[in-house]
Amino acid sequence: MRTHLILTAMLLGAVAFTASAQSIVNGFFSGKGHGAVALSYSAEHYDNVFLVPNEVKGVPIFREVSVNSVSVFATYGVTDRLEASLTLPYITARGNADPAVLEGLGFENERKGLQDLSLALKYLAYRLNVGAGRLDVAVSAGLRTPVGNYRVDEGLQSILAIGNRATAVTSLALLHWQSAMGLFVTAQGGYSVRSGEVPDAWVGELKAGYAHRAFYVDVWYAGQRSTGGVNILGEGFTGFFPATDVTFTRAGLSAFVPVVGGLGLSGGVSKYLTGRNVGEATGFYGGVVYNF
Repeated sequence: MRTHLILTAMLLGAVAFTASAQSIVNGFFSGKGHGAVALSYSAEHYDNVFLVPNEVKGVPIFREVSVNSVSVFATYGVTDRLEASLTLPYITARGNADPAVLEGLGFENERKGLQDLSLALKYLAYRLNVGAGRLDVAVSAGLRTPVGNYRVDEGLQSILAIGNRATAVTSLALLHWQSAMGLFVTAQGGYSVRSGEVPDAWVGELKAGYAHRAFYVDVWYAGQRSTGGVNILGEGFTGFFPATDVTFTRAGLSAFVPVVGGLGLSGGVSKYLTGRNVGEATGFYGGVVYNF
């Protein structure tokens, strides 16, 4: 099995929704000297918002929001046990506010630009035979920091902000079990420390799927729970959106097929299931991958 091929499919399922803080690491290791470069496009849309205490129909001011992103992703096996990954997205957020409302408030229906650069290192600590398969135990450390000049201090205009303009350091522990037939389960969880007024958060993800040299498919469930923050339009809210309690769960499906040589195609869908201070978005993505 070309494990670096399967690795890439798994990673694309994560990085395609970078704007929503999806993890860029997974349980597969590509091996020394192997890796991938990928270009992906994603689109999310929502017209309902998870606010507190109730879900709100329609996005305040903008009525509905579409978020599109183009992301560049790369991963490289430094050794058989150590792997590096990076991703950088360009994001466009568009609202659908009435022109008269925009003119009266001095707002605009669009914000776009480079968002945050994410870097991660992953290390395979232990490899054990468990049941009819193999269990890998790994740890990861990641850094995410703004590189674009986007703003987050524009009051309600910042409903369309493309990020939270915070630097985050995230530590994760990973368990990855895979059978000889290609069935696998990956669990990861950890803590993310954020700069400024952005609350820290616990993060986690669970994936299960099938990895074969001819194709790859997984289903996943992920979540984030902030350790602080305020609620939009609630007590203590000053109009500064990065200071809010962004807590959510989401689920999705990812798939990958090789095409020719080292080239392959990846795609998937995701949906927010529950949340606080976040849009009830449904998203889709597609990507082109080159494995080496």
